[in-house]
Amino acid sequence: MSYDLIAVLMFSGMMLLLLTGQRVFAVIGFVGAIAALLLWGDGGVELPFTAIMKVMKWYPLLTLPLFVFMGYMLAESGIADDLYRMFHVWMGPLRGGLAIGTILMMVVISAINGLSVAGMAVGATIALPELLRRGYDKIMVTGVIQAGSTLGILVPPSVVLVLYGMIARQPVGHLWMAGVFPGLLMASLFILYIVVRCWIQPELGPPLAAEERAQYSRRDKLKLLSAGLVPLVIFIAMTGLFLTGVTSLVESSAVGAVSALLAALLRGRLTRTVLHETTRKTLGISCMFFWIITAALCFGAVFDGLGAVKGVERLFVGDLGLEPWQVLVLMQLTFLVLGIFLDDTAMLVIVAPLFIPLAAALGFDLIWYGVLYTITCQIAYLTPPFGYNLFLMRAMAPPEVTLPDIYRSVFPFVGIMLFTLILIGVFPQIATWLPEHYYGK
Repeated sequence: MSYDLIAVLMFSGMMLLLLTGQRVFAVIGFVGAIAALLLWGDGGVELPFTAIMKVMKWYPLLTLPLFVFMGYMLAESGIADDLYRMFHVWMGPLRGGLAIGTILMMVVISAINGLSVAGMAVGATIALPELLRRGYDKIMVTGVIQAGSTLGILVPPSVVLVLYGMIARQPVGHLWMAGVFPGLLMASLFILYIVVRCWIQPELGPPLAAEERAQYSRRDKLKLLSAGLVPLVIFIAMTGLFLTGVTSLVESSAVGAVSALLAALLRGRLTRTVLHETTRKTLGISCMFFWIITAALCFGAVFDGLGAVKGVERLFVGDLGLEPWQVLVLMQLTFLVLGIFLDDTAMLVIVAPLFIPLAAALGFDLIWYGVLYTITCQIAYLTPPFGYNLFLMRAMAPPEVTLPDIYRSVFPFVGIMLFTLILIGVFPQIATWLPEHYYGK
């Protein structure tokens, strides 16, 4: 049996096992370990243990629990609620102002958490009921929250980009820098869509009534502003120390975690319940990432040993005669299809052993490709019928927001994301200029 056929059997067997509903890390690790045992005998059993030791020695992996802890601490202590109230009061007088404020809130939450789940939880439980009560169109605002929550995996400190950097052996600082302009560009396009839509159809996003605006004095607004800026100050302090070289990546994440803890303590919100919930959720997310990375390294080592990447490159470029850009488009379409069934982390570890080396072999910049991958994941999150965020929204939304409403709400934002993806594909400098300019000094 040829090595190419073995690689195909490994990949197809993994996909079949995933359809049974088993956990992603268990399927990937199982297929990798069994293939190693069958191919190389007793020596193959060392592969999973080698993968575990490699993960244990990855010092940057410490950033994951620290960033996750920071985000959950701010959410569980109610500091994220203060952020929304600030945007509610300051943006409310505009048409669609509360929806614009929700997008801005999502950007800040993304900058302090790095996960889309946290943004979705805050948006669906805090912002959505308030927007509906204010008479906002339920389809538009449901799409706003879903699209805004996806920014968490693109805007630094993105946990997904940290994982991508570990698997692709790319510097995380460069990846974070590369995600800044694309993330802000996408958020700006979301806001532009809301402004234009509410200008054409004012009934979709009515401004706050004059009598309600009069309830807040200038002093109240300034007080809300100071409370809402706490997460932003934490983010600036954390990333500023890292980018100026004062702290390493891991030390910067520790600064963020400690700052969030102190913020909750100083505001009198660090209760036993808050600390317990934050720690419990952090542990669950961190363990999930640990096992998935371990399984991916095991599977990837077998794939590398079989020369699967060279085989795929030979098939597309040699046998089929495809240009590198055509291969890239096929790779991105594969991500979109996988996104129907899997979350971003699972997609990364399943195709990383194949696609990342293939992208490098075709001559593409892996920092730029990491941004393309992340945006494609964002699109896959929102693509019916089984987009990851669609079902998260259905679980968290009020009863009046139905599943057909959720499906209808995402199409304008998926179109904006596709437009952003094409822009960055055609103009790579949008993603690459900042890291090249900063680290090239």
